Amino acid sequence: MDPSRLKPLIGAFVEALAGEKGYSPHTCQAYARDLEEFADFALSADQGAREVDYLTIRAYLGFLHRRPNKKSTIARKLSALRTFFGFLVRHGHVHHNPAEAVATPKQDKTIPNYLPVDEMFRILDGMGADPRADHTLGLRNRAMFETLYSTGIRVSELTGLNVGDVDDRAGLVRVMGKGQKQRIVAIGAKAVAAIAAYRRRLHLEGVAGADHDPLFLNKDSGRITTRSVARLLKQVLAKSGSILPASPHSLRHSFATHMLDAGADLRLVQELLGHKSLSTTQRYTHVSIDRLMAVYDKAHPRK
Repeated sequence: MDPSRLKPLIGAFVEALAGEKGYSPHTCQAYARDLEEFADFALSADQGAREVDYLTIRAYLGFLHRRPNKKSTIARKLSALRTFFGFLVRHGHVHHNPAEAVATPKQDKTIPNYLPVDEMFRILDGMGADPRADHTLGLRNRAMFETLYSTGIRVSELTGLNVGDVDDRAGLVRVMGKGQKQRIVAIGAKAVAAIAAYRRRLHLEGVAGADHDPLFLNKDSGRITTRSVARLLKQVLAKSGSILPASPHSLRHSFATHMLDAGADLRLVQELLGHKSLSTTQRYTHVSIDRLMAVYDKAHPRK
């Protein structure tokens, strides 16, 4: 394929991701950025070549390595190219997928960032002791972070929750995950109570909220964004005096790690997290094993 033909086809591909696959706007934007970057590289690197082939893609990966990028970032960009060219093959724009001939860079094994149980409890309980804890926004923040830790859902799934998605009597939450795949997860009593307190305050303020309305609102009564949740968590951590780095995703990691440490089945945790592959969930077993060995080394008299 001539490199100049790439950019016009990226828009059609992204539209297909949104319309046929149900990908979120955030994911579609990420695909578009990665593919446009490759298209720009292919055009700049083209010196008389008539086709984008696997050598073009290998040269692009070398370009990414030199910048430098994390291996996970390079793997993500290569995955985007494979999906894009697969789309072009299906629609007859190219005869084969050149990205299939390029191996994915070997990934570094990373241990997910998480908070210890005691630290997690201290932060959440400390939110209730804050002088502004009984204000509407304070109640909302407590409910959001209790929910993130109680369910292990992604922050995008949290902000996508509607009022009717929470069944407080059954202790269940209906979550719309990646690829518009729905799942049901359990939610603990403390999180349910925090949500109920927040909803009662909204009712008193005349913001009743129908089942299809957002569960968590911003100050203008619209749906809160993932960026706002991340910013608010930073504020909460600063007030708590915590020195451990954490993001909303860290609460998800904490949920998974603490569940496995308490003896939860790996496949159950996979189901709760909404992981497609068990290997993704298995990352958390490394954390648990590391903690197990640390306790063993410290406590065993004949280590």
